[in-house]
Amino acid sequence: MNTQSVISVIFLSVRMGLIATLINLPISISLALIMSRKKIIGKRTVEGLINLPLVMPPVTTGYLLLILLGKRGIIGGFLFDNFGIRIAFTSNAVIIASMIVSFPLLYKSIKISIDMVDKKLENCAKTLGANRLEVLLRVTLPLIMPGVVNGMVLGFARSLGEFGATMTFAGNIEGITRTIPLAVYSKLQVPGKEKE
Repeated sequence: MNTQSVISVIFLSVRMGLIATLINLPISISLALIMSRKKIIGKRTVEGLINLPLVMPPVTTGYLLLILLGKRGIIGGFLFDNFGIRIAFTSNAVIIASMIVSFPLLYKSIKISIDMVDKKLENCAKTLGANRLEVLLRVTLPLIMPGVVNGMVLGFARSLGEFGATMTFAGNIEGITRTIPLAVYSKLQVPGKEKE
């Protein structure tokens, strides 16, 4: 593997990890606020589904993504047949796989931070005339920022290290889907290359 291809793999991995983390961030904050502040029927079931990628084998996660978003998948088949959009085995598949496996880490860090916010502070801001958005922006978000940063770091790190779901759903295509773990895997598949 030459220096240029190594730099390409690192750049692709970092870019995909950042995109996945940035897309997951507003979804995680919104869902964590809802799950923390609202009374929802089936809250434990939803929490279990959110955390499922943490306990499921990554290859199984990738396989389920293929079933849903593959060219002949439930959603992917519709998109391909009607709009010519192919998701599996593209760089978008790397982002989606990274999003799915890293989402629970980001969400959990943010939810724990929200649960730790003293509701009296938010109520105090409301009594001083702040509306819900102002309370969120001026009180809640600043207080949960350490959890948000922690979740982003964990989610990004998980995205960088993702192998199984990416390999299954996005493939190992050089320059398109080959991330750092896949490049290492590819190198180890050629006898004697592991010493280089």
